[in-house]
Amino acid sequence: MPSTSGRRFTATLGLVLSCAGAFAQSAAIAPVQGQITDAVAQSPLPGAVVRWLEAAGSSATTDAAGKFTLVRPARGAASHLIINSIGYKADTLLVEATDQSFVRVALRRSVELGEVTVQDRAPAYSSLPPTNTQVITSHDLTKSACCNLAESFETNAAVEVSTTDAVSGAKQIQLLGLDGAYSLLTVDNLPALRGLATPYRLSYLSGTWIEGIDIIKGMGSVVNGYESISGQVNVRLKEPDKAERLLFNAYGNDLGKFDLNLNLATPLSKQVSTALLLHSDHLGRRVDRNKDGFLDLPLAMQYNVFNKWKYKSGNGIVSELGLGALRETREGGQLGFRKDTPGNYYGTTLTTNRYTSFSKTSYTWPGRPYQSLGLLLSGTNHTFDSSYGVRTYDGTQRTGLATLLFQSVLGTTAHTYRLGLSYLHDKYQEAFQNGFSFLGTPPVEPYPTEQRNRLEQVPGAFAEYTYQNARNLTLVGGLRLDRHNLYGWMLTPRLNVKYDATANTVLRLAAGTGFRTANPIAENSGMLVSSRSFIIASDLRPEKAWNVGGSFTQYFQVAGRPATFVTDYYHTTFQNQVVADAYSLPSVLYIANLQAGGRSFSRSFQTEVQVEPVKGLQAKAAYKYLDVRTTYADKLLPKALTPRHRLFANVGYATAFDKWRADLTAQWFGQRPLAHAPTAMDLLHGPMVMNPELRYAPRYALLNTQVTRAFKRLEVYVGVENLTNYRQPDAIAGANAPFGPDFDAAMIWGPTYGRLTYAGLRFTIE
Repeated sequence: MPSTSGRRFTATLGLVLSCAGAFAQSAAIAPVQGQITDAVAQSPLPGAVVRWLEAAGSSATTDAAGKFTLVRPARGAASHLIINSIGYKADTLLVEATDQSFVRVALRRSVELGEVTVQDRAPAYSSLPPTNTQVITSHDLTKSACCNLAESFETNAAVEVSTTDAVSGAKQIQLLGLDGAYSLLTVDNLPALRGLATPYRLSYLSGTWIEGIDIIKGMGSVVNGYESISGQVNVRLKEPDKAERLLFNAYGNDLGKFDLNLNLATPLSKQVSTALLLHSDHLGRRVDRNKDGFLDLPLAMQYNVFNKWKYKSGNGIVSELGLGALRETREGGQLGFRKDTPGNYYGTTLTTNRYTSFSKTSYTWPGRPYQSLGLLLSGTNHTFDSSYGVRTYDGTQRTGLATLLFQSVLGTTAHTYRLGLSYLHDKYQEAFQNGFSFLGTPPVEPYPTEQRNRLEQVPGAFAEYTYQNARNLTLVGGLRLDRHNLYGWMLTPRLNVKYDATANTVLRLAAGTGFRTANPIAENSGMLVSSRSFIIASDLRPEKAWNVGGSFTQYFQVAGRPATFVTDYYHTTFQNQVVADAYSLPSVLYIANLQAGGRSFSRSFQTEVQVEPVKGLQAKAAYKYLDVRTTYADKLLPKALTPRHRLFANVGYATAFDKWRADLTAQWFGQRPLAHAPTAMDLLHGPMVMNPELRYAPRYALLNTQVTRAFKRLEVYVGVENLTNYRQPDAIAGANAPFGPDFDAAMIWGPTYGRLTYAGLRFTIE
């Protein structure tokens, strides 16, 4: 390399490091992929033509999801994309230094309409990525209340959101039948909301902040780390240079909860833009609809702010910076409980303070848009103090993550590779006071405060190779090697293959491993709201599992309009798992490694069809089968609270120009096994033989609906969740004596507060 280029590279790398950021996932790759949308309605634009300005004859047409793929000429001869769509103003995009492998372009109509216009909303499964990926768009998020991330999956069949207990209000997701801790949650492709944040993390992201959600089943890229086992959920926050200038959302429901959201975005110059995202929610009303003496939802207050900056130099450097802060308080339990004067009432309290930051910067070589260098840095400080009756659980997690990534091609753009180094610093400090003492039981020493401190330092290296023949085959193979300071070397291989059997038939295969360090108390926080004592083995090892599976996607037409059929199957087998055993002795939650010779696995099968028989009417239906079993005390039993069968259906209709929108979602849940409730008999007689007859929760169905009226800049919506007012009877066992041996609020399988009605409005300035 000439000395001038060397000096340019050195200076650029110095700037990258000083900016403390990286753009790993968004680094430019070839062939270029992207999505074309309507700038006002934010809906996909099928049939748009995308071509290179500098390469005649090189073009592509967007599919039903508005997405395209376009092979880049070798040596990066082309750098400008021209996008055309009938009825829209043409646009030109400079791709040389944007380092984006997936570009998004919003086209404006030739004659701007006064009302929002939607063109052919698309099925959510794209044919482009090598992974089995389902996309939830910002438009999909408006089909339900979507106040936070937990409510973003209500019109989606792939992910199930469940309540951990009937008191604290914590929620978790399930993917492939496994708890959310086994799926990697990323924000803008950066690992986030992990570790001690797991119990309440779904409430830490406002729905109005989200541009889209990518749900990846099976093994994803090794670039994102080694923790993904069942899949990845990537939340894409709104970009400063593309978001609405102003978005205000207000929400209220009949339980007394209110949400306020304000998004502000503006360009400060041609190179710099910023977005300020604000969220606050408040629930101050004490409600007990099922008359069990406990609040149906905890009193809560949250203040959440996130500021995002973006810099585009125009000569190869793109940098992003984000800063966030959150404070949340919760108070649940019996109606008479007060945090300051608890008296003899049972209650739960939680105070959380969370601070986050990230930076992403990349440099793309001039004239070589396929070659880039990126660095990402992120940091988190998460602290909380909580109590559950007589228990206390406090924790602090400080996390730092750095990744350096280089990307280029081997000869032609059909062969690309990525090489990188990473470093993870995780410091955990937990203080846990466990257990109950009951009248009539043998005298015991007071439960001491258990200090659980852990420091993880994990340097690692990874390589990923991608082959794409631009016709029908994409292969992505990756390998990670990490050196864990506590557990030694960890090797993580992964493979994803996509084969287009025909123009409308896509086959995918995924296989690989993942490993993670469990946080046994945080990941079983729902069990804290019971009389079960926690006993945690001292020799816990990392969890490690193989995941193998694939999917079949068929695109077809119904009445001349696009439709999609998808079916997939995934098998996850654990080589080791940290098992929380509530079966063997109901009065104790015993947490230990998977016993020698034991088995733990998940088999997930799902089939889904999406159709749009007439313009404006969309319908989708899905069936899911889950077989999740683990060995407990030499017995292979189904995982508690996981239904084997689930049905899902959603119907949405929109009138011309989206003036009126209506959605109806139905879910049916099959029987699910329950752990035995704790009883005084366990305490008086000690360990007993496990009852071979498991208890099962009954089958039930839920209906949700919402109607939206759109004006020029204003949308008003009303909705009802749990339309039939179904409730789980006796959700809290032993509610009349919560400090006694029969208390259990953890076996939650259905709604506890019945029907919920809500209303809200959105005001937008583009």
